[in-house]
Amino acid sequence: MTATPKRVLVFLGLLATLAVAAGRVIIIEYPHGTRSGNLRYGPWVYTASQPGGIRGRVGNLEIAASKAVLEAPKGKSMQAAEGERVATFEGGVVVRRGRLTARGPKLVYREATGVGRLFGPATMVQAPEKEGQDEVRVEAQKAMAFDVDDDTSESKGAVRLVSGRQEGRAERVYYEEGRALAVFTTPGGRVRLVRHRKEGGDLVIEAEEARLLAHQKKLLATGGVVLTDGDLVTKGEGLFYDDATGEAIVVGRPAVSQNPKKGRKLSAGTLLHDVNKHRVRLYGRPFKLPLEDFRTKHEAP
Repeated sequence: MTATPKRVLVFLGLLATLAVAAGRVIIIEYPHGTRSGNLRYGPWVYTASQPGGIRGRVGNLEIAASKAVLEAPKGKSMQAAEGERVATFEGGVVVRRGRLTARGPKLVYREATGVGRLFGPATMVQAPEKEGQDEVRVEAQKAMAFDVDDDTSESKGAVRLVSGRQEGRAERVYYEEGRALAVFTTPGGRVRLVRHRKEGGDLVIEAEEARLLAHQKKLLATGGVVLTDGDLVTKGEGLFYDDATGEAIVVGRPAVSQNPKKGRKLSAGTLLHDVNKHRVRLYGRPFKLPLEDFRTKHEAP
């Protein structure tokens, strides 16, 4: 009997689900340690006398620690529970994925979700891909969650991201390693991004949300945007900034720029703020915020 297209789709969907589940099953090795516990039902306890003596591998993540515990749901054997188990790593935990290295005191990985939660205070550093690029460093006080199904993470708790002269602070930071895309949010509050200048007088951008392409050094900010450039302050609903040109395009209804010390004020639907020359002028061409360039892989087009 020939399978109908619907049956084929269902079968392919089942295969895809099984493949994802298999990719989330963790393997723990103990070349410099020991394993104890009930062989069939667990939990299995791994201990090592030296840092990094216990190693976990799952998907694209590598985990090193001095202790690990792998547990199955009650009543299930360790083998039958593959895909449902929980692994806890403690003692100088180090997480590696490609050019990224993260460190923290404890990590809990759940096979059911494919997410490893590294508790804080935690740090994450992504090395540059090309010469001339800056490393990306993230610090979080609460936790960092790493998804093994892709290259994303989410950091929470007084998060600070630094890349070259760019610095951002927020309660939450979503990060995509491949694009070096960071999304800053603070529920019920504001995010703050700073461009440190060699000569002093930092450039400060505050908004409800900000998105940074760290390697490209481009920024998109939305929601009550305030750009502070010394005595010159420009406000609007959205902002696009390119560090290569030193120009910020601010849109609003209207966008307003003021320098109280010099008694100057300018307002229009779109303003061009040159942060290198510390001046603002009307932007005479039609402009639309490049939202597509900053869209995350989980957001629908």
